[in-house]
Amino acid sequence: MHLKRLITKLLKLYNNNDEEIIMNESKYEHIVHPFPPLYNSESRILILGSLPSVKSREQMFFYGHPQNRFWKMISGVFEETVPQTIEEKKAFMLKHNIALWDTIYSCDIIGSSDSSIKNVVPTDLKSIIDNSKIEKVICNGKTSGKYYEKYQMKYLGIKPDILPSTSPANAAYSLGKLVEIWKKSIIY
Repeated sequence: MHLKRLITKLLKLYNNNDEEIIMNESKYEHIVHPFPPLYNSESRILILGSLPSVKSREQMFFYGHPQNRFWKMISGVFEETVPQTIEEKKAFMLKHNIALWDTIYSCDIIGSSDSSIKNVVPTDLKSIIDNSKIEKVICNGKTSGKYYEKYQMKYLGIKPDILPSTSPANAAYSLGKLVEIWKKSIIY
């Protein structure tokens, strides 16, 4: 009798775990990168994120979450006013010969959670490299660095600087510290 109860209990646990896994799986959304890279023929530095956040996808431009510190950080690096509109942001980056893109072209993800990313298809960085003067790659955070090193570095031959993420989820670094670290990589 004891064995039968144990088997019944194990089956209940197993079934509950299956339901939990199925419930988590249903939260995944398949995302295809919704907007193009930003670069021109004079771009020298390529800054890579992983994949646009939900807010960035809504705005159809990079680093669109109001709490993301990217635009404040990059403005601090060059000691300039923070650009506000998408057009101002594009002009700012191109003026400083900086390209923006992401390492992931498509994947399955829950919300904006990098830790939930699976089924990755990497972006094609070769066309950017071939049509610009890119000599440096900077990855905005560990996730971007992980996917760049896994899928793209061997083809491009450029070792990245993997810098602390400007994401609001990365509270370990103040804005001042981010500016200091990023400045050393950008102004070389």
